[in-house]
Amino acid sequence: MSIRNLEPKSLWNHFADLNAVPRPSKKEERVRAFAVNFGKSLGLETLEDAIGNVIIKKNATPGMENRQTVVLQSHLDMVHQKNSDTIFDFDSQGIEMIVDGDWVKANGTTLGADNGIGVAAIMAILSSKEIVHPAIEVMFTIDEETGMTGAIKIDPSNFTGTILLNLDTEDDDELSIGCAGGIDTNTSYSYKEISVKENSISYEISVRGLLGGHSGMDIHRGRGNANKLLNRICYQGISLFPIQISSFDGGSLRNAIPREAKGIVSISKDDKMAFEKFISDKAESLKFEYKSIENELNIEFKVIETAKKCLSDQDSMKILNVLYAVPNGVFRMSPDIEDLVETSSSLARVILKDGSFVTQSLQRSSVDSTKDDVANTVRASFENMGCAVVQNGDYPGWQPNTDSAILRLMAKMYREKFKEEPKIKACHAGLECGILGSHFPNMDMISFGPNIRAAHSPDEKVQISSVQKFWSYLLDVLKEIPSKN
Repeated sequence: MSIRNLEPKSLWNHFADLNAVPRPSKKEERVRAFAVNFGKSLGLETLEDAIGNVIIKKNATPGMENRQTVVLQSHLDMVHQKNSDTIFDFDSQGIEMIVDGDWVKANGTTLGADNGIGVAAIMAILSSKEIVHPAIEVMFTIDEETGMTGAIKIDPSNFTGTILLNLDTEDDDELSIGCAGGIDTNTSYSYKEISVKENSISYEISVRGLLGGHSGMDIHRGRGNANKLLNRICYQGISLFPIQISSFDGGSLRNAIPREAKGIVSISKDDKMAFEKFISDKAESLKFEYKSIENELNIEFKVIETAKKCLSDQDSMKILNVLYAVPNGVFRMSPDIEDLVETSSSLARVILKDGSFVTQSLQRSSVDSTKDDVANTVRASFENMGCAVVQNGDYPGWQPNTDSAILRLMAKMYREKFKEEPKIKACHAGLECGILGSHFPNMDMISFGPNIRAAHSPDEKVQISSVQKFWSYLLDVLKEIPSKN
């Protein structure tokens, strides 16, 4: 079945149109032009602010003029990630979508349902002549996935709305009223390469097949981090063999749990049989350790052309030690909100080659003081081995407001419509609401959306029936927006 035949057709057709446009973070020129042309084609007031956010405004439908103005908000960019064996050019190709039962997914790449379904829903409302709604101000932000630049540099003077509906939550039974803030930690270290010893044999060791996922929403699920697993192999191996390390390349995106990593090491030819047995045994041990979570974990090794250069023994130990020591995963659970990860860190990217060792990690927390604590812990680990450390991209969390008027309304409507209690939650992801709240301190905000699974990974998928549930609920909410004071 074609995605364009799914219901609601307007939403899915807009999603298909959107996914035909390459839209990586920090390269949003084409999708910004797409959004501007869309708004103008409808004869709606459309503009771009100085940073590149797209704003579209639509008047209230007849009889809704006295209701509060609603800001509908989603981000235009998406995470671009693919499987290592998938041939795909994100800069020139549109996403190849597949309908699989009750789910839509992509062919070996991320799908862009995060946050494309939200964008498509807003487009469907803007293009409709039948949907009942109050005055609408659309806020299509840029660069959410790699720094939230659009939200940080939004121009508040373009908006008068008093209620903001963020359509970027990934469970259809949740109403999100809080989120984590975050900070990036980037490190660098230069080393002098030395020659690989004579009588050596070189191997490429690879870790692949991990689930990966969103380093906020999925950090508590115990999934393997490819950087950490490859480092464990090298760390234990170097205690048994005189291993010489030539390279390490793991992860891809700052906000995704690393699914793959590979490294090149050399050993004495005399240790060949013992080393290969060690790798095989270690692979089996790690597969057993993760058997209930990572069914596709695959650890492979192969002999390659003998490397010429490598790290010194001293630099090898420095780097293996810091990669082992640096925190990764849940740092602290919230003492106030049940089952909420308060603070975490994800070692997202490791690159070691040609005399340069760099890492990227992302620390998140809904409490600024513990965000600082985990960020300092990571900083101290790397500075202790002599790395230069730069921390930037700091953005605030969104403090929950359980007395929110829009929360009370939407929770009541959810109970009446679906005959169950919604889950009123804060999430560990970085929603733009935290930043937008600093620009619009009097705006009542809430976030919701359909079921999206494995965001930020090539396994990303969105549930068709859940999109229908979300859509129906969104339209009902627009009808019930309260009157102006």
